[in-house]
Amino acid sequence: MIEKGDKAKKGKARAPEQTFEEVRYIRHLIDNEVPICVKLQDNEEVKGTIEYYDHNFIRLTRDGKPNLFIYKHDIKYFYEAS
Repeated sequence: MIEKGDKAKKGKARAPEQTFEEVRYIRHLIDNEVPICVKLQDNEEVKGTIEYYDHNFIRLTRDGKPNLFIYKHDIKYFYEAS
């Protein structure tokens, strides 16, 4: 006979709240100076390399143009520029 305590132990473990994959990927982009294209919420696109980031924003370094501080909530997505 299976008791309630035994059944709970055999269930699947809950997925972690934070995997830190975002941090690892952004660190990879910074360390390797990978050019990226950032698509903003207003559909504007800017290109450059990430120089710095924290919880709220990224600093995008651009060639021949001013560097930008972009709040993460203004970013729709970004991808590696080819």
